[in-house]
Amino acid sequence: MAQAETFTFGIAALSRLMPLFLCLDAAGRITALGPTLAKLLPHNTLIGQKSGDLFDLKRPSRRADLAAIQAVASARLHLAFRSDPAITFRGLAMPLQGGGLMINLSFGIGVTEAVRRHGLTEADFAPTDLTVEMLYLAEAKSAVVGELRDLNLRLQGAKIAAEEQALTDTLTGLRNRRALDLALGELTRHGHTFGLMHIDLDFFKQVNDTLGHAAGDHVLRVVARILTAQTRSSDTVARVGGDEFVVILPEMSDTARLGQVARRIIENLTQPIYFEGQSCRISASIGATVSTFYPSPQADRMLSDADDALYASKRAGRGRAQFFTPPPDSLLSA
Repeated sequence: MAQAETFTFGIAALSRLMPLFLCLDAAGRITALGPTLAKLLPHNTLIGQKSGDLFDLKRPSRRADLAAIQAVASARLHLAFRSDPAITFRGLAMPLQGGGLMINLSFGIGVTEAVRRHGLTEADFAPTDLTVEMLYLAEAKSAVVGELRDLNLRLQGAKIAAEEQALTDTLTGLRNRRALDLALGELTRHGHTFGLMHIDLDFFKQVNDTLGHAAGDHVLRVVARILTAQTRSSDTVARVGGDEFVVILPEMSDTARLGQVARRIIENLTQPIYFEGQSCRISASIGATVSTFYPSPQADRMLSDADDALYASKRAGRGRAQFFTPPPDSLLSA
C-alpha cells in the first residue's frame, strides 16, 4: 500500500485555505486559529485557552468536549459559541501527529447573523466557499421580495385612492351619487333604520348669474363644509346635482331629531357667504323621510318621496324643511 504523502503548510497559507480553522493541542488548548475565527472574538486572547471555555459541542455528544474526540480518526462536529449561541458552526476534526486536533469550521445556519454582526466580507471566506454567493442570492431575493412588497403596497394604495376618487365629488370633496347609491343599498339590504334628507339651495342661480361660476363654486364648497359640520362622521353627505345634496343619517328614525338637524342646516346656510368681498346669500329647502315609514324600504322610493317633500318646502316659501307624509296604511306597526 502506498504511503500517504505529507504536506506542510505555513499559518498564512492555512489561513487562506481555511480562514475558520482551529488547532488544539492534546489538552484541548487552542494553539492556532484562522483570521475569520479570530475576528469573531476580537476581545479575547484565544491562544492557550481551553476550547471548552469558548465553544459548546452540540454534536457528536453534549457530554464530550473537543479534547475528548482526539482518539477518533475524523469526526463531524456541530459547535456554537458559548458567548453567542446564535452563531453556529459545522466542522470536521482530524487528529494531528503527536496529539491534538485540526478542525476546519464553516458557518451553519448562523452565517447570516455572523455576517451582520461582525461585518464579514468575501475576504473572510475561503475562495472556494460558496457562502458568499449564497448570501448574495439571499440578499437579492430579500431585495426583490421587499421591492415586490413595496410595489404591492403602492398598488394597493393607488387602488384605494382610485376607489376613493371614484366615490368623491371633485368640487366639494363630498360623496358623489355613486357613493350615495352604495350607502343606500347597504342600509336597505341589511334592514338598518335611517333618515334621509334631500337638500336644494335656494337662490343659488342668482349667485351664479350675478357673481359668476367661481363664486358659485365657492358657495358650494362652503355649503359642503357646513353640511359636514352639522352631521356626524357616520353620516353620508353627498352632492347629487349642481346645487342638490342628499344626507343619509344611519340609526336616526326619530323625525323630531331629524327635524332639529334640518333646522340647524337651514339656519347656518342662511348666513351670508363672502366671495371676493361680495355677499352671497342663499338658503336651503329640505325634504326628508325615514326608513320606518316603509314596510320594506327601497332606495328609489325613499329618494322620490324626499324629493316630493323638498318641492313641498319650495312651494311653502323656501328656507324650510318638510317630511314626506306616508299614507296611513303604509306605516309600520309599532
